[in-house]
Amino acid sequence: MAIRNIRELGDEILRKNCREVKEVTPRIRELIQDMYDTMYEAQGVGLAAPQVGILKRIVVIDVDGTPYTMINPQILEKSGEQTGSEGCLSVPGKAGIVTRPNYVKAEAWNEEMERYEVEAEGLLARAICHELDHLDGVMYVDLVEGDIYDVTAEDEDEE
Repeated sequence: MAIRNIRELGDEILRKNCREVKEVTPRIRELIQDMYDTMYEAQGVGLAAPQVGILKRIVVIDVDGTPYTMINPQILEKSGEQTGSEGCLSVPGKAGIVTRPNYVKAEAWNEEMERYEVEAEGLLARAICHELDHLDGVMYVDLVEGDIYDVTAEDEDEE
């Protein structure tokens, strides 16, 4: 498959609403595989289709070795809160403090267009919220509490 270019803050496509996926075509399957390849190459834990220039409601997430392909995802329930450092492949070298729900229950469809639900806490809950925001043109920089700060490669190695 292919590594795609990741769109960065300032690219207007990142601020647009994405369209629902009606069916999984061979092109959509290729997009999903490319999104995983791109995310892993960039050492990220999540990637949304608009980050690679495609206005479709698709995200891929892998925070702990369990990949989630989420087509037309939405959050059904959320509770609690967690405040912590957050970064984004579309805002390289930067991070900021963001408060997100500590628990989410989400529904999505997989590559076979089968509905499933996922219950998540901690980092996975944060990643789901972060990536689903991308589908509606919202970026973590819109939610940062305080300043956005520089992150070095050494900082990332310590996390």
